[in-house]
Amino acid sequence: MRIFDPHIHMTSRTTDDYEAMYAVGVRALVEPAFWLGQPRTSVASFTDYFDALIGWERFRAAQFGIRHHCTIALNPKEANDPRCVEVLDVLPRYLAKDGVVAVGEVGYDSMTPEEDRVFARQLELAKEHELPVMVHTPHRDKLMGTKRTLDVVAESGVPSEHVLVDHLNEVTIRQVADAGCWMGFSIYPDTKMDERRMVALLQEYGTERVLVNSAADWGRSDPLKTYKTGLAMLEAGFTQGQVDTVLWDNPVEFYGQSGRLELAELPGFGTEANPAAGTFEGNSVLRGARPDPAAEPGAAG
Repeated sequence: MRIFDPHIHMTSRTTDDYEAMYAVGVRALVEPAFWLGQPRTSVASFTDYFDALIGWERFRAAQFGIRHHCTIALNPKEANDPRCVEVLDVLPRYLAKDGVVAVGEVGYDSMTPEEDRVFARQLELAKEHELPVMVHTPHRDKLMGTKRTLDVVAESGVPSEHVLVDHLNEVTIRQVADAGCWMGFSIYPDTKMDERRMVALLQEYGTERVLVNSAADWGRSDPLKTYKTGLAMLEAGFTQGQVDTVLWDNPVEFYGQSGRLELAELPGFGTEANPAAGTFEGNSVLRGARPDPAAEPGAAG
Protein backbone atom coordinates (compact mmCIF):
# COMPACT_ATOMS: atom_id res chain seq x y z
CA MET A 1 0.00 0.00 0.00
CA ARG A 2 1.39 3.42 -1.00
CA ILE A 3 0.05 6.25 1.14
CA PHE A 4 0.06 10.06 0.95
CA ASP A 5 -1.26 11.45 4.26
CA PRO A 6 -2.78 14.81 3.24
CA HIS A 7 -3.08 16.29 6.75
CA ILE A 8 -0.80 15.27 9.59
CA HIS A 9 0.93 17.42 12.23
CA MET A 10 4.34 15.77 12.39
CA THR A 11 5.87 18.53 14.49
CA SER A 12 3.90 16.86 17.31
CA ARG A 13 5.19 13.38 16.56
CA THR A 14 8.33 11.34 17.22
CA THR A 15 10.85 9.68 14.94
CA ASP A 16 9.28 6.36 15.93
CA ASP A 17 6.10 7.59 14.23
CA TYR A 18 8.02 8.34 11.03
CA GLU A 19 9.53 4.83 11.09
CA ALA A 20 6.14 3.21 11.67
CA MET A 21 4.54 5.27 8.91
CA TYR A 22 7.23 4.33 6.42
CA ALA A 23 6.84 0.66 7.33
CA VAL A 24 3.14 0.65 6.35
CA GLY A 25 3.65 2.52 3.08
CA VAL A 26 3.53 6.26 3.82
CA ARG A 27 5.81 7.94 1.30
CA ALA A 28 4.51 11.53 1.27
CA LEU A 29 2.55 13.86 3.53
CA VAL A 30 1.30 17.40 4.01
CA GLU A 31 1.68 19.13 7.36
CA PRO A 32 -0.72 22.07 7.77
CA ALA A 33 0.17 25.04 9.95
CA PHE A 34 -2.11 24.91 13.00
CA TRP A 35 -2.64 25.90 16.62
CA LEU A 36 0.03 24.48 18.92
CA GLY A 37 -2.24 24.02 21.95
CA GLN A 38 -0.88 27.12 23.68
CA PRO A 39 -1.46 30.65 22.36
CA ARG A 40 1.38 32.31 20.52
CA THR A 41 2.27 35.77 21.78
CA SER A 42 3.86 37.43 18.76
CA VAL A 43 4.37 37.23 15.02
CA ALA A 44 7.94 36.07 15.63
CA SER A 45 6.67 32.85 17.18
CA PHE A 46 4.80 32.16 13.93
CA THR A 47 7.82 32.81 11.74
CA ASP A 48 9.95 30.44 13.81
CA TYR A 49 7.23 27.81 13.40
CA PHE A 50 6.89 28.38 9.65
CA ASP A 51 10.68 28.19 9.26
CA ALA A 52 10.61 24.81 11.02
CA LEU A 53 7.87 23.52 8.70
CA ILE A 54 9.75 24.38 5.52
CA GLY A 55 13.17 23.45 6.93
CA TRP A 56 13.80 21.15 9.85
CA GLU A 57 10.63 19.06 9.58
CA ARG A 58 11.10 18.55 5.87
CA PHE A 59 14.64 17.35 6.59
CA ARG A 60 13.52 15.14 9.48
CA ALA A 61 10.88 13.38 7.36
CA ALA A 62 13.39 12.77 4.58
CA GLN A 63 15.67 10.95 7.01
CA PHE A 64 12.91 8.33 7.26
CA GLY A 65 12.10 8.10 3.54
CA ILE A 66 9.05 10.38 3.53
CA ARG A 67 8.49 13.43 1.35
CA HIS A 68 7.28 16.33 3.52
CA HIS A 69 5.18 19.24 2.24
CA CYS A 70 3.28 21.85 4.22
CA THR A 71 0.55 24.47 4.12
CA ILE A 72 0.97 27.93 5.62
CA ALA A 73 -1.65 30.21 7.20
CA LEU A 74 -2.91 31.96 10.30
CA ASN A 75 -5.17 29.35 11.87
CA PRO A 76 -8.81 30.19 12.70
CA LYS A 77 -8.46 29.95 16.48
CA GLU A 78 -5.65 32.51 16.62
CA ALA A 79 -7.35 34.78 14.11
CA ASN A 80 -9.17 36.18 17.16
CA ASP A 81 -5.92 37.20 18.91
CA PRO A 82 -4.75 40.74 17.99
CA ARG A 83 -1.16 39.74 18.83
CA CYS A 84 -1.25 37.27 15.92
CA VAL A 85 -3.17 38.93 13.10
CA GLU A 86 -0.16 40.85 11.80
CA VAL A 87 1.25 37.54 10.65
CA LEU A 88 -0.93 38.06 7.56
CA ASP A 89 1.68 40.59 6.42
CA VAL A 90 4.47 38.00 6.39
CA LEU A 91 2.51 35.13 4.82
CA PRO A 92 3.31 36.10 1.20
CA ARG A 93 7.02 35.37 1.58
CA TYR A 94 6.25 31.90 2.96
CA LEU A 95 3.60 31.11 0.36
CA ALA A 96 6.31 31.47 -2.30
CA LYS A 97 8.56 28.80 -0.72
CA ASP A 98 9.31 25.36 -2.14
CA GLY A 99 7.33 22.63 -0.42
CA VAL A 100 4.39 24.93 0.44
CA VAL A 101 1.51 23.34 -1.46
CA ALA A 102 -1.55 25.21 -0.15
CA VAL A 103 -2.85 27.99 2.07
CA GLY A 104 -4.12 26.43 5.27
CA GLU A 105 -5.52 25.70 7.72
CA VAL A 106 -7.97 28.57 7.23
CA GLY A 107 -11.67 28.87 8.04
CA TYR A 108 -13.64 29.00 11.26
CA ASP A 109 -13.30 28.12 14.92
CA SER A 110 -15.99 30.22 16.63
CA MET A 111 -17.31 32.03 13.54
CA THR A 112 -16.45 35.52 14.78
CA PRO A 113 -16.15 38.73 12.71
CA GLU A 114 -12.38 38.53 13.20
CA GLU A 115 -12.35 35.05 11.69
CA ASP A 116 -14.46 36.32 8.78
CA ARG A 117 -11.86 38.97 7.95
CA VAL A 118 -8.85 36.66 8.26
CA PHE A 119 -10.53 33.90 6.25
CA ALA A 120 -11.42 36.28 3.42
CA ARG A 121 -7.91 37.75 3.32
CA GLN A 122 -6.26 34.34 3.14
CA LEU A 123 -8.55 33.28 0.30
CA GLU A 124 -7.31 36.38 -1.52
CA LEU A 125 -3.72 35.29 -0.86
CA ALA A 126 -4.49 31.85 -2.28
CA LYS A 127 -5.72 33.44 -5.50
CA GLU A 128 -2.71 35.77 -5.68
CA HIS A 129 -0.28 32.87 -5.26
CA GLU A 130 -2.32 30.41 -7.35
CA LEU A 131 -2.39 27.88 -4.52
CA PRO A 132 -5.10 25.48 -3.34
CA VAL A 133 -6.77 26.09 0.02
CA MET A 134 -7.21 23.76 3.01
CA VAL A 135 -10.23 24.78 5.08
CA HIS A 136 -10.79 23.83 8.72
CA THR A 137 -14.44 23.40 9.72
CA PRO A 138 -15.40 24.28 13.32
CA HIS A 139 -15.76 21.63 16.01
CA ARG A 140 -18.92 23.35 17.30
CA ASP A 141 -22.03 23.95 15.16
CA LYS A 142 -20.28 22.15 12.32
CA LEU A 143 -23.27 22.13 9.97
CA MET A 144 -23.74 25.89 10.10
CA GLY A 145 -19.98 26.47 10.03
CA THR A 146 -19.62 24.35 6.90
CA LYS A 147 -22.46 26.21 5.16
CA ARG A 148 -20.90 29.55 6.06
CA THR A 149 -17.52 28.29 4.85
CA LEU A 150 -18.93 27.35 1.46
CA ASP A 151 -20.70 30.72 1.15
CA VAL A 152 -17.44 32.60 1.84
CA VAL A 153 -15.51 30.42 -0.62
CA ALA A 154 -18.13 31.07 -3.31
CA GLU A 155 -17.96 34.83 -2.68
CA SER A 156 -14.15 34.78 -2.89
CA GLY A 157 -14.01 33.51 -6.44
CA VAL A 158 -11.61 30.69 -5.57
CA PRO A 159 -12.58 27.76 -7.83
CA SER A 160 -14.23 24.93 -5.93
CA GLU A 161 -11.72 22.42 -7.30
CA HIS A 162 -8.98 24.38 -5.51
CA VAL A 163 -10.67 23.98 -2.12
CA LEU A 164 -10.37 21.12 0.37
CA VAL A 165 -12.96 21.31 3.16
CA ASP A 166 -11.65 19.19 6.01
CA HIS A 167 -12.88 17.51 9.22
CA LEU A 168 -16.16 16.49 7.58
CA ASN A 169 -18.67 13.92 8.83
CA GLU A 170 -22.01 12.35 7.89
CA VAL A 171 -23.82 15.64 8.55
CA THR A 172 -21.64 17.89 6.40
CA ILE A 173 -20.47 15.76 3.48
CA ARG A 174 -23.47 16.31 1.22
CA GLN A 175 -23.26 20.08 1.03
CA VAL A 176 -19.52 19.96 0.30
CA ALA A 177 -19.99 17.31 -2.38
CA ASP A 178 -22.72 19.40 -3.99
CA ALA A 179 -20.48 22.49 -3.91
CA GLY A 180 -17.82 20.68 -5.96
CA CYS A 181 -15.08 21.06 -3.33
CA TRP A 182 -12.74 18.30 -2.19
CA MET A 183 -13.90 16.43 0.90
CA GLY A 184 -11.47 15.76 3.77
CA PHE A 185 -11.95 13.37 6.69
CA SER A 186 -9.78 13.11 9.81
CA ILE A 187 -9.72 9.60 11.29
CA TYR A 188 -9.22 9.55 15.07
CA PRO A 189 -9.24 6.90 17.80
CA ASP A 190 -12.12 8.47 19.77
CA THR A 191 -13.53 11.55 18.05
CA LYS A 192 -14.41 12.91 14.59
CA MET A 193 -14.43 9.92 12.19
CA ASP A 194 -13.33 6.31 12.53
CA GLU A 195 -12.49 3.71 9.88
CA ARG A 196 -15.91 2.04 9.96
CA ARG A 197 -17.82 5.28 9.47
CA MET A 198 -15.39 6.34 6.74
CA VAL A 199 -15.94 3.13 4.82
CA ALA A 200 -19.70 3.62 5.02
CA LEU A 201 -19.38 7.13 3.55
CA LEU A 202 -17.16 5.85 0.74
CA GLN A 203 -19.73 3.17 -0.02
CA GLU A 204 -22.44 5.84 -0.27
CA TYR A 205 -20.57 8.70 -1.96
CA GLY A 206 -17.76 6.97 -3.85
CA THR A 207 -14.06 7.78 -3.94
CA GLU A 208 -14.03 10.90 -6.15
CA ARG A 209 -12.63 14.06 -4.48
CA VAL A 210 -12.28 12.27 -1.10
CA LEU A 211 -9.14 12.65 1.03
CA VAL A 212 -8.57 10.63 4.20
CA ASN A 213 -6.04 11.83 6.79
CA SER A 214 -4.81 10.92 10.26
CA ALA A 215 -4.31 14.56 11.46
CA ALA A 216 -2.22 13.07 14.31
CA ASP A 217 -1.71 16.18 16.42
CA TRP A 218 -0.59 16.64 20.03
CA GLY A 219 -3.80 15.11 21.38
CA ARG A 220 -4.80 11.45 21.40
CA SER A 221 -4.38 10.44 17.79
CA ASP A 222 -2.83 7.80 15.55
CA PRO A 223 -0.49 8.50 12.60
CA LEU A 224 -1.36 5.11 11.06
CA LYS A 225 -5.07 5.83 10.64
CA THR A 226 -4.73 6.30 6.88
CA TYR A 227 -3.24 2.83 6.61
CA LYS A 228 -5.94 1.36 8.87
CA THR A 229 -8.64 2.99 6.75
CA GLY A 230 -7.12 1.34 3.67
CA LEU A 231 -7.28 -2.04 5.39
CA ALA A 232 -10.90 -1.41 6.38
CA MET A 233 -11.73 -0.54 2.77
CA LEU A 234 -10.22 -3.80 1.52
CA GLU A 235 -12.10 -5.79 4.17
CA ALA A 236 -15.34 -4.12 3.05
CA GLY A 237 -14.82 -5.18 -0.56
CA PHE A 238 -13.15 -2.16 -2.12
CA THR A 239 -10.50 -2.97 -4.70
CA GLN A 240 -6.83 -2.11 -4.28
CA GLY A 241 -7.29 0.41 -7.08
CA GLN A 242 -10.02 2.18 -5.13
CA VAL A 243 -7.82 2.24 -2.03
CA ASP A 244 -5.01 3.73 -4.11
CA THR A 245 -7.38 6.41 -5.40
CA VAL A 246 -8.25 7.57 -1.89
CA LEU A 247 -4.86 7.17 -0.23
CA TRP A 248 -2.57 8.32 -3.05
CA ASP A 249 -4.13 9.55 -6.29
CA ASN A 250 -6.57 12.03 -4.74
CA PRO A 251 -4.00 13.83 -2.52
CA VAL A 252 -1.60 13.98 -5.46
CA GLU A 253 -4.28 15.46 -7.71
CA PHE A 254 -5.42 18.06 -5.18
CA TYR A 255 -2.01 19.28 -3.97
CA GLY A 256 -0.52 18.82 -7.42
CA GLN A 257 -2.44 21.95 -8.39
CA SER A 258 0.30 23.87 -6.57
CA GLY A 259 2.96 22.64 -8.99
CA ARG A 260 5.26 21.98 -6.02
CA LEU A 261 4.86 18.32 -5.11
CA GLU A 262 8.02 16.20 -4.88
CA LEU A 263 7.17 12.51 -4.93
CA ALA A 264 10.28 10.70 -6.17
CA GLU A 265 11.56 8.00 -3.85
CA LEU A 266 14.31 9.30 -1.58
CA PRO A 267 17.57 7.62 -2.67
CA GLY A 268 19.52 5.52 -0.23
CA PHE A 269 16.94 5.49 2.55
CA GLY A 270 16.84 2.37 4.66
CA THR A 271 20.25 0.99 3.76
CA GLU A 272 21.98 -0.71 6.65
CA ALA A 273 25.09 1.42 6.29
CA ASN A 274 23.25 4.74 6.27
CA PRO A 275 19.72 4.64 7.74
CA ALA A 276 19.42 8.36 8.50
CA ALA A 277 22.29 10.37 7.14
CA GLY A 278 22.83 14.10 6.84
CA THR A 279 22.47 17.17 8.97
CA PHE A 280 20.33 20.29 9.02
CA GLU A 281 21.93 23.44 10.47
CA GLY A 282 24.55 21.12 11.95
CA ASN A 283 22.02 18.84 13.63
CA SER A 284 21.17 15.21 12.92
CA VAL A 285 18.23 13.00 13.86
CA LEU A 286 20.85 10.59 15.25
CA ARG A 287 21.62 11.43 18.87
CA GLY A 288 25.41 11.22 19.04
CA ALA A 289 27.96 9.85 16.60
CA ARG A 290 27.19 6.63 14.78
CA PRO A 291 30.09 4.18 14.30
CA ASP A 292 31.47 3.88 10.79
CA PRO A 293 31.07 0.20 9.79
CA ALA A 294 34.26 0.42 7.77
CA ALA A 295 36.20 1.41 10.87
CA GLU A 296 35.02 -1.52 13.00
CA PRO A 297 37.70 -4.04 14.10
CA GLY A 298 37.93 -6.79 11.58
CA ALA A 299 36.26 -4.78 8.82
CA ALA A 300 37.51 -5.55 5.36
CA GLY A 301 39.97 -2.98 4.07
